[in-house]
Amino acid sequence: MPKLECFFDCSSPWTYLGFHNLQPLAAELGVGISWRPILVGGLFNTVNPSVYHSREYPVPAKQNYMHKDMQDWARYSGIEIRWPMTIFPINSVKAMRGCIAADRQGKLVPYATGVFEAYWGQDKDITQDALLAEIAVAAGLDAAHMAAAITTDEIKAALIANGEELAGRGGYGSPTFFVNETDMYFGNDRMPLIRAALTV
Repeated sequence: MPKLECFFDCSSPWTYLGFHNLQPLAAELGVGISWRPILVGGLFNTVNPSVYHSREYPVPAKQNYMHKDMQDWARYSGIEIRWPMTIFPINSVKAMRGCIAADRQGKLVPYATGVFEAYWGQDKDITQDALLAEIAVAAGLDAAHMAAAITTDEIKAALIANGEELAGRGGYGSPTFFVNETDMYFGNDRMPLIRAALTV
C-alpha cells in the first residue's frame, strides 16, 4: 500500500483546505494518512524567510486574487473560511502541540478539525487555553490531560522534530504531502497530482 504523509499547521487557510480535501481522497483510494503536525513559522525562519517579505510588501492585485481564490476553493470544498480579523498571523504552537498529543490518542482529525474551524471558520483565538479545552472535549479528549501534555518536553520535541524533518526532506511550507516518502507535493491544489501518484 502506498504511504501518504501530510505535514501541516492549522494557522494556514490553504492547509485547512488541504487537510479537508485529502481525507476523502485517501478514503476513496483506501490509503491511510500519516498526519505530521509542524510549526510553520519555524520552517519559514529556517528555509523560507521570503514569506515575511511578501507579508511586509504585499502586491495588491495578487492579494485580491488570493482572497478570491481561497473563497472559490472553500466553496468548492464545502467549508467556510473567513480571513481572521482578530489575529493574523497567529501563534499556533499550543494548538499544534495539541495535535501531537491528540494523535497519540487516535483523535488528531477531530481535534485538528476543531482548531481549523475555530480559527478559520469562526475567527476565534486558538492561543487561548479555554478554547483549546473546548476543542479537546468536543474531539472526545480529556481537557486536563491535553493541557498537561502540551507542556511536556516530549510533545514539544516531537513538534520541533517534525518541522526539522520536513525541512530536511525539502519542504518549505504547509501543507506539504509526501507519497512513498520521497515524492513531495505542496499545496491544496495538488490533489489531482497526489491522486495520480497514488494510483500509478
